[in-house]
Amino acid sequence: MFLDWLERRIDPFAPFDETRMPPKTVGGFVAFYLRPVRGALVALFVIAVIAGTVEASLYLVMRWFIDLLATADRANVLTDHGTAIGLAVLLVAVVRPLSIWAHEVLSNQLVVPQTTNLIRWRAHLYTLGHSLSYFQGDFAGRLANRIVQVGPAVRELAVVFIDTLLYVAIYALTAVGLFGSISPWLALPVVVWLGCYAALTTWFVPRARTRSHATAETRSALIGRVVDSYTNILTVKLFARDREERAAVRDAVRLNTDTYLHQFRLVTATTSLLGILNSALLLATAACCLLLWQKGGMTTGEASAGLALVLRLIAMSGWVMQTVRGVFENVGVIQESMQTISRPHGLVDAPGATALAVRGGEIRYDGVGFHYGRGDASIIEDFTLTVRAGERVGLVGVSGAGKSTLASLLLRLHDVESGRILIDGQDIATVTQSSLREAVAMVSQDTSLLHRSIRDNIAYGRPQATDAEVMRAARLAHADGFIADLVDHKGRRGLEAHVGERGVKLSGGQRQRIAIARVMLKDAPILILDEATSALDSQVEAAIQQSLDTLMAGKTVLAIAHRLSTIAAMDRLVVIEAGRIVEEGTHAELVAQGGIYAGLWERQSGGFLPDRTAPFEDAAE
Repeated sequence: MFLDWLERRIDPFAPFDETRMPPKTVGGFVAFYLRPVRGALVALFVIAVIAGTVEASLYLVMRWFIDLLATADRANVLTDHGTAIGLAVLLVAVVRPLSIWAHEVLSNQLVVPQTTNLIRWRAHLYTLGHSLSYFQGDFAGRLANRIVQVGPAVRELAVVFIDTLLYVAIYALTAVGLFGSISPWLALPVVVWLGCYAALTTWFVPRARTRSHATAETRSALIGRVVDSYTNILTVKLFARDREERAAVRDAVRLNTDTYLHQFRLVTATTSLLGILNSALLLATAACCLLLWQKGGMTTGEASAGLALVLRLIAMSGWVMQTVRGVFENVGVIQESMQTISRPHGLVDAPGATALAVRGGEIRYDGVGFHYGRGDASIIEDFTLTVRAGERVGLVGVSGAGKSTLASLLLRLHDVESGRILIDGQDIATVTQSSLREAVAMVSQDTSLLHRSIRDNIAYGRPQATDAEVMRAARLAHADGFIADLVDHKGRRGLEAHVGERGVKLSGGQRQRIAIARVMLKDAPILILDEATSALDSQVEAAIQQSLDTLMAGKTVLAIAHRLSTIAAMDRLVVIEAGRIVEEGTHAELVAQGGIYAGLWERQSGGFLPDRTAPFEDAAE
């Protein structure tokens, strides 16, 4: 009961400000994430002081006990010193085990697991708040690695300081105090050793920090390279690039090995110097003890306790040096993670942002301009378009015209650089991103599913949906047939079957039907169809077209398609070229005009538009 109560004192999922950026200094970053557990760390510090003091006092008890054996009357030792012996027994048999137990319980049940995952959770939530371009600019594996590794790294800095460095300080003070009470000359070797040890540590630490940071960087790059190969394994296989991928990973492994070796050269040199220092301390202390004992300046017990303390310091010094190295490896890990985590969010809700209120679903692009930060080459230039509430509008144009970019801007995956976008008269820059995206449903040409069950993927936009509602959406998307036959590697069937990373266990057409079912179940008032049926064969597309017509009924729709036959029945078609509207009208009107659309319609014959990719089109296009 006590352990259960203690383990619940720290809630890793306690509410916090998810938008506050962590500081960009190591000290500030560590303090930022440890602030919620500072009470537990203070308690651990107090217990560590008590436990360390008890451990160090054992050497004083040893001194007293050895001198007692040398001087006490053997026949009356228990009578004369019974109380003192009883207190010593109490210290060893009760106080010491209790202090060790309290330290382990606080460390293992209160601090370590909860703090580790509290930091991971908070770092993850802040990272989720970054914009789409942030994730597109880095390896998913490297991002995940930095989020996972920062938790133990920050925790270790605090716990190691409390456990290791505090213990060493207590032992060093005990040794200096014991020796100083006997003779300043006996304390001198320990004081000199402490000074040399501090100097060696001062020399070691910055070099260890630099080399640990380099090692962490190469390790993260290695993980990113490996994950990139695994994530794109189909492409690797299709292009028979196994040898090149092995070579790339081999280069990353070699670089990581080289940085490790460079780091451990420093460790070897430092450990060797420390060995010389420790031997000098032991010889100097033993010589002083011998001289003082010869002159009657110290007892046998004092000499025994003193030498035992020195041996303990020597044993701990190597441990501490390795621990300090580990600390600065963690500092390197933290610095690396800071580069990923401690960045301002690229897209944030405006101060006082309100929830979007969709009354009819009118969309208005008002003088919108946008490019992807590539000089003056604009994707969208002074774009103005109004889509009336409940109107279905098809966007037409070759690859690179800016169609998918317009959809991304409507979802505020990027901020416009000029102009504005309004939904029912509300500027989307002034409403919350979550309410905006809840009001818009999209089926994209690059359909990606989560490595979860079919049910979870279909119900992703409406998690509270019942199984009956999920299956109805699947039937409307003509996905119920193949869902019934699905079995994953763990024997889960139907809706329970998992689809693999990004849905790799399903065909492109199956993934797209799941995506369509997901949008049907979400039933948002604004619908974006970006090549929604591009992965479907003509028979399946024809079968679900009626369902799509049902889905679009009463909604404001933006539909993008290269295959013009899929959008010819829209209320209005808008032809875009280089981010500008060049033609507008119904299918019949545009064909009658004999312009760009008519030429595309004539050449297409049910196929795809020619791919004249513009130099600055985004990957989603």
